[in-house]
Amino acid sequence: MQQDIICVAQAIQRAERILIITGAGLSADSGLPTYRGLGGLYNGLTAEGLPIEAALSGPMLQRDPALCWKYLAQLGEACLGASPNAGHAAIAELQRRKPGCWVLTQNIDGYHRQAGSPVERLIEIHGELAPLFCQSCGAEDSDLAAHLKKPLPPRCARCGGVLRPPVVLFEEMLPEDAIGRLYDQVHQGFDVVIAVGTTASFPYIVEPVAEARRSGGFTVEVNPQRTDISRWVDVHLAGRASDVLPELLGHIPGH
Repeated sequence: MQQDIICVAQAIQRAERILIITGAGLSADSGLPTYRGLGGLYNGLTAEGLPIEAALSGPMLQRDPALCWKYLAQLGEACLGASPNAGHAAIAELQRRKPGCWVLTQNIDGYHRQAGSPVERLIEIHGELAPLFCQSCGAEDSDLAAHLKKPLPPRCARCGGVLRPPVVLFEEMLPEDAIGRLYDQVHQGFDVVIAVGTTASFPYIVEPVAEARRSGGFTVEVNPQRTDISRWVDVHLAGRASDVLPELLGHIPGH
């Protein structure tokens, strides 16, 4: 493992363009439950007898906003009740040292921003939980915590419409601007691609890794378990992101 850490650190040191892809496993070290998409908070069906993918879907938010918000609130409380960990901090510091280092995250907790990752090199492909906005009049509302203490769904102070977070629910399209930014960067190429705490089951997670492999880039996975992409990468670092990433950073000279 130590030799692998040094090997990865040297590749990062040599690299100009780096992509770090993060999933739920990174925020698990903050105490957040891991989940596939938004779903693995729950085993099987919800209390209403629905798959979580149906409860946390765009159509459900329109049809039964209170039911959808019941589960959005659980996500919100989990995210608000925890904070960035040493893994997020190490990534932000690496971005400070390496101006060509980008982050693509599936996570909606906003922890990369809180840890100091620059927003101009951060792609939140599934959106984030705040600020809320009104589906009727578009007004913004930044007080998610206050709304979670009140009856759900949260309502707009201006027009009474149902508020929602700028997050991608099941059966909704990914944000075009985020996808555009991602593919623009992938097209430019990356010297190193590191997948951290993701099961890598989505094409937009797999493709940057595959593209780096095709173009001779160096690929790494940081995950306690093996996943679908483990067999493709140059190095698999088996461990928790909050342990592995700071150790990796320790082998990369600061500026």
